[in-house]
Amino acid sequence: MSRFTGSRYKVSRRLGFSTLETGKELAKKPYIPGQHGSKRGKKLSDYGVQLQEKQKIRFMYGLNEKQFKKVFEKAGKMKGVHGENLLVLLESRLDNLVYRIGFSTTRKGARQLVNHGHITVNGKKVDIPSYTCKPGDVIAIKESDKELQIVKSSLEALARRVDFVTFDEKKMCGTYVRVPQRSELNADVNESLIVEFYNR
Repeated sequence: MSRFTGSRYKVSRRLGFSTLETGKELAKKPYIPGQHGSKRGKKLSDYGVQLQEKQKIRFMYGLNEKQFKKVFEKAGKMKGVHGENLLVLLESRLDNLVYRIGFSTTRKGARQLVNHGHITVNGKKVDIPSYTCKPGDVIAIKESDKELQIVKSSLEALARRVDFVTFDEKKMCGTYVRVPQRSELNADVNESLIVEFYNR
């Protein structure tokens, strides 16, 4: 399955959930897309609710189905709560942490920065967006790219940074200081429904 390249706004409106975590998609048109979008359809079945919850997370982090299921299976082999482990693994992805630090205003943009070789982890270039970072890892803009205007603009536009990353403005680097707690992640997500979806 190829990566989704359609409208993120339409996806968010269909799911009734801000996949960009800004709320902008739902502010202007808080109804599903299409000619009869203002009229919600039939009540979803249990399967439909579980599927919708999975799609929320999948589109939020920008993964295709195969990638998402692989992360889900990896989370199941870890100690602790399966659903929370899933969210921790997704938050530990390099592209997500580049976004959380503020080097990009979107996860899609963060993925491009990684793919194009602008990012280093502990001083070494890493161009794999799905690379799993560990607490203590230092994520930085490559020395030769520190003057990138798109990065500077993103950092200036950042309103608030999550508590599990820190940022050194002089060195243009961020540190993944610890694993995030569930209370620090999106409260509009019910990860237990995703576990039910795959275990049905």
